Amino acid sequence: MAPTSPTTWQLIGQLSTIGMSFVFALVIGFFGGYWLDGVLGTKPWLAFVGFFVGLAAGVLNVYRVMQLASSTSSTSSKSSTGSNS
Repeated sequence: MAPTSPTTWQLIGQLSTIGMSFVFALVIGFFGGYWLDGVLGTKPWLAFVGFFVGLAAGVLNVYRVMQLASSTSSTSSKSSTGSNS
């Protein structure tokens, strides 16, 4: 088995955070809206808004990590095959 390059470990680390960052974005959005509902007396509307803002933030996080992983993966595959493009 060939030794694993540092970029491979970085890629694995980045991809392993996808689920956690998605869930955290949802939870923070929901509870932020829930808290604002309590302060402003608008239950449950801001909790719903916060949930969907958190959902959008989670999807954006996943998109960014996948774009970074894709560019890292393509860069490491080019350097490992020896192409000069």
